[in-house]
Amino acid sequence: MIGKVFAAMVRHRHGILILGVLLAVGNAAATGFAPSLGQLLFLPLVVLALVLLVLALVSLQNRPAYFVVQPQVPAFGTPVSAWKVCLAVCFLLPASAEVGALIRSSKQGNSSTLDSVLDISWLLLVVLLLAEAWRGYGVQLRPHGVRQSWILGSLTVPWEALPVAQMTLPAERAAALWLAYGEPQLVRRRGIPWRRHALRTDNVDPRFLAAAIHHYVGHPDHRAAIGSQAEYQRLLAELPGRHGGDQPNGNL
Repeated sequence: MIGKVFAAMVRHRHGILILGVLLAVGNAAATGFAPSLGQLLFLPLVVLALVLLVLALVSLQNRPAYFVVQPQVPAFGTPVSAWKVCLAVCFLLPASAEVGALIRSSKQGNSSTLDSVLDISWLLLVVLLLAEAWRGYGVQLRPHGVRQSWILGSLTVPWEALPVAQMTLPAERAAALWLAYGEPQLVRRRGIPWRRHALRTDNVDPRFLAAAIHHYVGHPDHRAAIGSQAEYQRLLAELPGRHGGDQPNGNL
């Protein structure tokens, strides 16, 4: 049941995020210009933020063992994280209250430079979370290699950079999949990559991701077909403990 809730949240994440922004704008306006209305909204928004925080923590424990087929890239991508959607809206609500308080203080002439800096820093964090949740960045297996993207940068690891013998099975709940490079000079970074030697696994089963990467490192003849549904079904059939696909085509 909870899995269906998270799937629906991801599927409708753009609408949820827009609704969260509208709610935040309304709360900031109420707090800044109508304090009595802001106080009335305070408790319901705190409860909502706490519920979203709990959902985000539960979602972090839900690591699906499948890829989303992306023929338009082409790639096999990790599914979008429901926890990013929950956390973005969760942080957005208290940030709106801070903005409203800053507006009220400015009207009264009590604002300080420190308060402004802290509020701007908080808002920048919220904007990053919103962008991450909106785009659904993650790990992609592509014909030329593995690509990991997030809002501030990307890491691209060509298949040739990974040694064939390298296969370190991660822990079942590992926070990241560490990579050993046989040809580190082939690895490309843009902007500020999340990490140079690790892939995020907060939205995918780390052992499933490791097995898929190891498969394509050892089978270069199958790489060109990455991104097709037929190749995805073949991959699932060959991976240990997998028997056919369990996820339809989709987009991150």
